[in-house]
Amino acid sequence: MIPKETVNQIIETARIDEVVGEWVNLKKRGANMLGLCPFHNEKSPSFTVSPAKGIYKCFGCGEAGGSVNFIMAHEQYTFPEALRYLANKYNIEIEEEEQTPEQVLEANAKESLFLVSEFAANYFNDQLLNSENGRAIGLSYFKERGFREETIEKFKLGYSHDEWTNFTDAALKNGYKLDFLNQTGLTIVKEEKKFDRFKGRVMFPIQNISGRVIGFGGRTLTADKKVAKYLNSPESDIYHKSRVLYGLNLAKKSIISNDRCFLVEGYTDVISLHQNGVENVVSSSGTSLTTDQIRLIKRYTQNITILFDGDTAGIKAAFRGIDMILEEGLNVRVLAFADGEDPDSFAKKHSTSEITEYLDKESFDFIRFKTNLLLEETGNDPIKRAGLIKEIVSSIALIPDPIARSVYLQECSNLMEIDEQALLSELNKVRRNKLSKQIQQQEREQNEGPPPDFFYNIDTPEETSNKTTIDVLAEQESDIIRTFVKYGTIEIEIPTEATEGDEEELIKASVAEYLVYEIEKDELRFSNPVYLKIYNFFKDAVENEKPIEEKHLVTNEDKEISSFTIECLMEKYTLSLNWEEKHKILTLTEDLILPKKIHKGICSWRLNKVEQLIGSKQEELKAKDVDYDSILNDIMKLMEAKKKLAHELGRIILH
Repeated sequence: MIPKETVNQIIETARIDEVVGEWVNLKKRGANMLGLCPFHNEKSPSFTVSPAKGIYKCFGCGEAGGSVNFIMAHEQYTFPEALRYLANKYNIEIEEEEQTPEQVLEANAKESLFLVSEFAANYFNDQLLNSENGRAIGLSYFKERGFREETIEKFKLGYSHDEWTNFTDAALKNGYKLDFLNQTGLTIVKEEKKFDRFKGRVMFPIQNISGRVIGFGGRTLTADKKVAKYLNSPESDIYHKSRVLYGLNLAKKSIISNDRCFLVEGYTDVISLHQNGVENVVSSSGTSLTTDQIRLIKRYTQNITILFDGDTAGIKAAFRGIDMILEEGLNVRVLAFADGEDPDSFAKKHSTSEITEYLDKESFDFIRFKTNLLLEETGNDPIKRAGLIKEIVSSIALIPDPIARSVYLQECSNLMEIDEQALLSELNKVRRNKLSKQIQQQEREQNEGPPPDFFYNIDTPEETSNKTTIDVLAEQESDIIRTFVKYGTIEIEIPTEATEGDEEELIKASVAEYLVYEIEKDELRFSNPVYLKIYNFFKDAVENEKPIEEKHLVTNEDKEISSFTIECLMEKYTLSLNWEEKHKILTLTEDLILPKKIHKGICSWRLNKVEQLIGSKQEELKAKDVDYDSILNDIMKLMEAKKKLAHELGRIILH
């Protein structure tokens, strides 16, 4: 268990903009910050961070919370795991009972996979630097590649001995279970036999965005062509290769500051560029580029430059990846190195300034690059040229932004020396065909859904007529709790009930104190369980004279409580700072009319509760063997209360 005082210290120390900024490119927007949501795919930013309130809220998918909640949702951590992550980030010491490796492994299977992978990375790195064979074979290889020792440490590079069970034996000796070694793919288990997957290879640990080791790439040092040159970890509960970019944990800050991401093919390309000062670079780790990987980059920048070696066949094979990037709405540039050159070899031969200058000058937008490359093959053949035009237009058609499509179409028209209108006609045809296919797919999905009468309303007439009151009550309960959350600590002046001949007096109380008094006085109760929990939080604070700290609601382990609290605190739209001055219009914000709002809210809630009670009493009259006089008397009293409340609210009651 983490002590409560330490939990509070972590929550108070962790700045929401710093925590979220590790994964999302945030831009200042008034008092808040805005970026693309990391929890769902979106083209326009709706993910809002409030540094002042210490919270985030996506107005697209509804995700919300504080720093701890963000780490829990993004990294799929438990509450304690998220606290430990933030404690480590902010150098906050957590004093808790130290667990043995066996206890940790038994406590959490997923965490066990992380721990096994971290042990492996440290073991391989130690063997590389400190064992005789590691230094003679593995370290020599990395030195020949030009990697300095600080670079080797930065990327946690390592070496796996060319022995069948060297690593497995070491892991088992240190208390790690064979089951987890097998799940991560570090050890291959076949019946009674077990052996190291990466024997005789130099090791490239693969880390997730937060820097935790989740898998490995291993390169063989043998010349045997029957042995795969590179071998990657298999998929596991912590490693999904289609959702990972090698080096992103080290590149994200540089990607944000440069507003550009370089995408390369291999591990050594990333490492060499990093070592030579170009850190905004990632690799798809030998797999074909996926939509999930593109969306990872999109969190940090809209601009991708793909770096290829001089292999034309490889470049053509990558055209599909370029189309996928375009479809996600990103800007794509392409750079092809000369034959026999790649990012790794080029970086070794040039200074940082020479590399950055070359990358700027020699990269082209995808239209110019694709056109120039394919024109070399078509020559003067009109049929091939027509095919080229259709291929390029098909790529432009994928771009979601109409203005960007128009610009690229003009450029294509100039490069191909063909009428822009003809290109536009072909583009519209491509887009119509694509839309038609999407509609057909949607119709197929709908036809596979539930039968047409699945959603028919089967409520009785009484239930249907009663829904209006229930819906209104739900809205009023919500409004009361919103008032608690947003204004609970604000002090207001409340008029006392003056006797005849006496002057009305004003007393000061917090909004929470006043609301709790009114609710308890009339024995009003919340039907929504989430609202009831939040109300009890404020009621407990008021009755026990404890300070009200909204952070305990924001970081609550109950996600429904946390989400509702954030929704109350985070405004989707706010007036710009000079709006009133510019337009000479005074706007009455909610906080300026707070006493009236609270009084009206309580009265409206009472009124609807009374109406609900009247309806219940009227239903009782329909039953046999009831005390009609008593029930009618109750109804008369309720009708009188309804009349007074309606008068208080300025409403007219029609009988």
